Amino acid sequence: MNTAVKLEGDLHIGRDDFALTRVPQTERRHWFVVCLQRWGQLSALSQFLLGATLGFGMDLWPAFWAFTLGAVILEIVGIFTGIAGMREGLNTSLLTRWTGFGRIGSSLLGLIITISLMGWFGVQNAVFASGIDSLLPHLLPLWTWQILTGAAVILIVVWGFLSMSWTAYITVPAFVLLCFYSLGVAFTRHPLGQLFGSPHPGPALSIPAGATLVAGGFIVGAVITPDMSRFNRSAADVVKQTIAGFTLGEYTIGMIGVLLAHAVKTSNVIGIVTTTSGAIGVVILVVATLKINDWNLYSGSLGLANFIDTLFGRRVHRGLLTLVVGIIGTALSALGILQHFVGFLTLLGVAFPPVASIMVVDYFLLKTHRRELAESARTGTTPARVPGWNLVGLVSWLIGSVAGWYLQWGIGSINALVIAAVVYFVISRVVAMVTLSQRSKAAA
Repeated sequence: MNTAVKLEGDLHIGRDDFALTRVPQTERRHWFVVCLQRWGQLSALSQFLLGATLGFGMDLWPAFWAFTLGAVILEIVGIFTGIAGMREGLNTSLLTRWTGFGRIGSSLLGLIITISLMGWFGVQNAVFASGIDSLLPHLLPLWTWQILTGAAVILIVVWGFLSMSWTAYITVPAFVLLCFYSLGVAFTRHPLGQLFGSPHPGPALSIPAGATLVAGGFIVGAVITPDMSRFNRSAADVVKQTIAGFTLGEYTIGMIGVLLAHAVKTSNVIGIVTTTSGAIGVVILVVATLKINDWNLYSGSLGLANFIDTLFGRRVHRGLLTLVVGIIGTALSALGILQHFVGFLTLLGVAFPPVASIMVVDYFLLKTHRRELAESARTGTTPARVPGWNLVGLVSWLIGSVAGWYLQWGIGSINALVIAAVVYFVISRVVAMVTLSQRSKAAA
């Protein structure tokens, strides 16, 4: 068992992957191994679809700048949250106990992470199964494919970061080769200059709107970076993997999607791949959804582990929680229920950006619990004292989330992130000054 804490009375399945403890230095990985995981999250059907969507409504250079703006925002969030996760060796949900949220706020966040990512796991599983069903029509009922594809992802995630790395070794190169092959076919059918200079075939999309799609499409993945970066060895490794992963993922896959949308005159990803690479391409495209969906399930199981530990004081093995979350998500997928809740899942997604900014402000600027974290890190444990709750953090979280949802200008997820950061910093400083003043008066 790979955790320093004995999990009494639980069914041990797969790897616990340090769900409620620090990742020791002996379990840290080379930056490229973690980078491949990050690239795998971005080198998937969703990113290809994003590129095709931008290409359908934007010319080449406006699409490039939209990707650039979105990627820079995501990289900044990913780097800062990732460095915090690397230094402490803690996953996102657990780290928030000492970075602005306290025990109660952290448990609530863990529950939101679990519900949101379990939902997206089910939605993407339905897409995965539908793709296979389209390749093998009438062989099995769709719900059967949904159960089989869900079971495949569960089997991978039960064994944690190690098996997910091996999945990345297979799916990421295959998907990248598919994208370049499809682009090569497009180049043989269309002159290079014509393809680069061709106008967008669909209704126009502005650069701010495109950047909103780019940043909003992966902001949750950037926020939960500590789930991944806790396996890094240094801050430099976090920076390298983030820049490389986002740059290669956004530009390589996204811009290929833009060019192919210009060539085929559609934003239909399956249609684009079928036109350029046939059924084998569709197989690779569908299987590539594994790489993002395994992280949906993985981070969801970590959030649930933190919630149960906080609410019931019980440490449950992450492998078992993976089974629970995966089975529920797969069942909801097979029943077709989740398709009616995409709006609700999107609403939950607005709650994630403020988490990142509050974590960053508390960890790097206010440094509220840095000394306790540093002292406990020397023994490979977590601080013995966990603040019950932090009203300032919870209020800032709520204000940022509401602002991100209701403000009609700019990028919603970034509005939520910035407003929560400013509110948290200002109120925390005011509270600290008032507290100091009261103490001085009491001492006098």
